Amino acid sequence: MQSVKSFRDWKFIMLKNANIGNGRHAIKGRDVQFDFSDTNPHWLKDDPFSSHFVNSFHLVLPPGERYFCRVFAQALPLITDNELREDVKGFIHQEAIHSRQHTSAQIYLESNGYNYEHFNSKLDWVLEQVFGDSPFGMNYLKNRYTKDIWLTCRVGFIATMEHFTGFLGQWGLDNESWDKNGDATIVDLFKWHLAEEVEHRTVAFDLFEHLCTTKLGFYVSRQAQMVVVAPLFIHFIFDAFRVLVKQDEDRSMQKLGAKHILHLLAELEKVGKRTQNVPTFSFFVRETLRWVNPFFHPLHEGDTQQALDYLAQSPAAIAAADSCMK
Repeated sequence: MQSVKSFRDWKFIMLKNANIGNGRHAIKGRDVQFDFSDTNPHWLKDDPFSSHFVNSFHLVLPPGERYFCRVFAQALPLITDNELREDVKGFIHQEAIHSRQHTSAQIYLESNGYNYEHFNSKLDWVLEQVFGDSPFGMNYLKNRYTKDIWLTCRVGFIATMEHFTGFLGQWGLDNESWDKNGDATIVDLFKWHLAEEVEHRTVAFDLFEHLCTTKLGFYVSRQAQMVVVAPLFIHFIFDAFRVLVKQDEDRSMQKLGAKHILHLLAELEKVGKRTQNVPTFSFFVRETLRWVNPFFHPLHEGDTQQALDYLAQSPAAIAAADSCMK
């Protein structure tokens, strides 16, 4: 039996047992492209609610992923583990490409008459003024005594967000209804993205743990982060959803734009159970609560081989690989 001296060694063995490469999987970006010219915003057949719920991620993701890249780039000099540093570089590359492709999807929504500029400005303001280098003008957080502490807090914020993208990634890989009911281009966009979320699901968590000075501090701080992140995540997804449905031609969708968040959560539960096109709210709750476990690690929260299998057959990923070989 192999000796396990550190968590990184344990992770190495776990990956080897999962038959992924030679025991260490290098995370790399795939420079994919998508053509949305023939795509309808109601890309899931007879299901405008699910279409717009998923479309809302086009609005939320690009500002968030650009923020992830900025923060992780700042954290690179603090990393003393060479393998983790390479993982973080791969994470940054993947997130940058995710942001570009969902920005392209925003343009496709705009070409179909949807305006989202105010929403983007609001989200950018929150990320800069609340979670930026000097939130609300507090420049003392940029001095040499507090800069690294605040940077670690923001890495924790991202690690908590990545819990959501990780379990949604596995949900997307397991989903079968999209292939039956969805536009092939949008399905590939989301499944490519979600597969890469599963692929790099451990990186932010590992980086946060690496930067924290004590195990107790790591556990307590990540629980505190979840108290902030979970409601923010739900708020901005449904805020983006409202922005889209208010501009929809379907009157029943327009009415949803004025509904209370509790009504929308109940609708998500109902539609998710009926169609399987979106995850139910109860699924969100169950997966979020897994974070509380002191032995939680995202390595156990997804199937890397399943993600790699999809990426090996994704039309966009195959085209990107072929383009690199020319």
